[in-house]
Amino acid sequence: MKQSLHLRLGQQLTMTPQLQQAIKLLQMSTLDLQQEIQQALDSNIMLEINDEESSQKETTVTSESKAENPESFTSEGSQTNIPDELPIDTSWDDIYESALTPGANNPEMAEFEAQRSNADTLLEHLLWQLELTLFSERDHAIAMAIIDSVNEDGYLRSTPDDIYQGLQSQFDDLDFDEVIAVLHRVQQFDPVGVAAIDLSDCLRLQLLQLPETTPYRQEALIVVTRYLKLLATHEQAKLIRKLGVTERQLDEIVALIRTLDPKPGAQVQESASEYVIPDVYVTKQNDLWQVSLNPDIAPKLRINPFYSALIKRADNSKDNVCMKDHLQEAKWFIKNLHNRNDTLLRVARSIVEKQTGFLDHGSIAMKPMVLRDIAEELELHESTISRVTTQKYMHTPNGIIEFKYFFSSHVSTEGGGECSSTAIRAFIKELIDNENQARPLSDKKIADFLQAKGINVARRTIAKYREAMLISSSSQRKRLL
Repeated sequence: MKQSLHLRLGQQLTMTPQLQQAIKLLQMSTLDLQQEIQQALDSNIMLEINDEESSQKETTVTSESKAENPESFTSEGSQTNIPDELPIDTSWDDIYESALTPGANNPEMAEFEAQRSNADTLLEHLLWQLELTLFSERDHAIAMAIIDSVNEDGYLRSTPDDIYQGLQSQFDDLDFDEVIAVLHRVQQFDPVGVAAIDLSDCLRLQLLQLPETTPYRQEALIVVTRYLKLLATHEQAKLIRKLGVTERQLDEIVALIRTLDPKPGAQVQESASEYVIPDVYVTKQNDLWQVSLNPDIAPKLRINPFYSALIKRADNSKDNVCMKDHLQEAKWFIKNLHNRNDTLLRVARSIVEKQTGFLDHGSIAMKPMVLRDIAEELELHESTISRVTTQKYMHTPNGIIEFKYFFSSHVSTEGGGECSSTAIRAFIKELIDNENQARPLSDKKIADFLQAKGINVARRTIAKYREAMLISSSSQRKRLL
């Protein structure tokens, strides 16, 4: 192989660390940004939170209070100069144990999450009741196997026969009736209807807990155990014939069944609250929509003047070079953070300007809009708009809404215009909410209604939007009872 040397010219696009950091900050959510800022404060000595405004306010308040309180004198006429701190022989911590209070970093904001006790899961709730119930060692093991088989909704994942088969290896002389007896005791636990085999069994258990004097209790038991399918398909005539009751009495029976909970485990299985911090606020002032950044999402940063003054230009020592690097990194971080907030505010203002109809009238007035529309107006790339609108939220009079919600595809109209798919979903939901439950609107009727308004939407598109909103078909929405 012959070695040779060649000279080539070429261009290569590389991303500098500063550009990588700018892109990283741009696509971060509010919570991720706060963690990134805290990490930068911990790792860079040149960065600090700009708290000059708060300190100036405190100084102003102190000076005003001193001016309002004139110097006091003793009876002999001498001035009394009492220092702020007096020497004492004991401290507060020597007498009372110190305890960290919630929200110590921000006393003005109450830490409701810390004050709220953690909700128990359904499994923990059932195990707690198991320990309070008198069981033999054998029945306790059977009850543990039954509770382990209960899902989040309160139903058994396994049949009683499967539980019996699994316990035979643990107990040689186990009888199936023992498992059923323990199951009946577990079904008396709270919430009512827990450890049920199926929906019919769950509703039956809840009805049995009601007093025997409850009106139509016996008829309701017959319905949930024998004719639950007829009730699900709203076959009113067959139910009246099977039960031998009048139409009014059947309405009372169905009303009693509707008071039952088909998912009793959801009463205990509470999900943790998730809080969303808005990035921008939208308010209406003088009939104009104004957009402002949330001042609480990120603290104001500045360069530490003390450490920056220690840097000597002529000194090339290791410590000084390290401080210069930290200074440069701090400057770039503050600049990128400022650029992020500026881009976020520009995009939010552009969205509000195009979607004033949504802010005034709701989702029905939403206009079709894609990322390219904002990108062309602000002279930015679509990828930048995508990063800005990901996991960013806007506080509006209609609620806290993600930026992505304002972007939707369009459907043509007869007049040559365009209608947003979000507005079409709002139309569909409004029509279904106001429909006659005895004669619900089919997808074809909804499509014809929108066609009369000039919106060209096919029946399949209506079905797709309806399923996306978790709305049942017309046959399942029919309510005769």
